[in-house]
Amino acid sequence: MEWEKIVGANVRRFRQDRGMTQERLALEAAVDLRYIGGIERGEQNPSVAVLGRLAKTLGVQPGLFFETGAGAESA
Repeated sequence: MEWEKIVGANVRRFRQDRGMTQERLALEAAVDLRYIGGIERGEQNPSVAVLGRLAKTLGVQPGLFFETGAGAESA
């Protein structure tokens, strides 16, 4: 399994479900905008601390970033 792609797809899905732009997510989670893009593309391997900030900003439990299933792997 390519966990980076699964995590990235889930970050993107949660962000889009909330109508957030990458810019807004980056600002509110205090993460560089280019890093957000890399995470969503499965090119970056975010730390636990970054995943925690993204989860808090998106209002989800961090473990949900690792869920596989419909839509989660279609990045």
